[in-house]
Amino acid sequence: MKVAIFFGSKSDTEVMKKAAAVLTEFGVEYEAFVLSAHRAHDLLEKTVRRMEESGAEVIIAGAGLAAHLPGVIAAMTVLPVIGVPLECRSMDSKGRSSSGLAGLDALFSIVQMPPQIPVASVGVNNAGNAGYLAVEMLAIKYPELRSKLTEFRARLAKEAEENGGLGVTL
Repeated sequence: MKVAIFFGSKSDTEVMKKAAAVLTEFGVEYEAFVLSAHRAHDLLEKTVRRMEESGAEVIIAGAGLAAHLPGVIAAMTVLPVIGVPLECRSMDSKGRSSSGLAGLDALFSIVQMPPQIPVASVGVNNAGNAGYLAVEMLAIKYPELRSKLTEFRARLAKEAEENGGLGVTL
């Protein structure tokens, strides 16, 4: 069981660590790479090929702004690609933090892939859900992972019930 994680900028590391944490929690091996679809296209393609050859079965790709990285990777491989739209923060002319479109530009870019080359998508900055989706995909093939996922879901349900999931007094 192996997942490859790609993202285009070191500044996205903290968000993408959430996917790695989920994979680690379930005992899924991963490798992570900071590679731009535009600035290092040839290296990206070589790395995707190397990940295929090394047994990666799912790819998680985080990208902001035009968010081409997940789609470019999907065009290079038949492995499932999960896109994580990232909110890009920048400084305006007065030194204030600005989020532009708050990641909606990236979300729309990822979910609007052309026909026949799909990319799955999770919510903006929700790399953790990308990790869970990768685990679900792998659990189809690996019974031991399916058991771990089933146990995890049962714990979630129990916690929800214990925390008032059946009703609360206000």
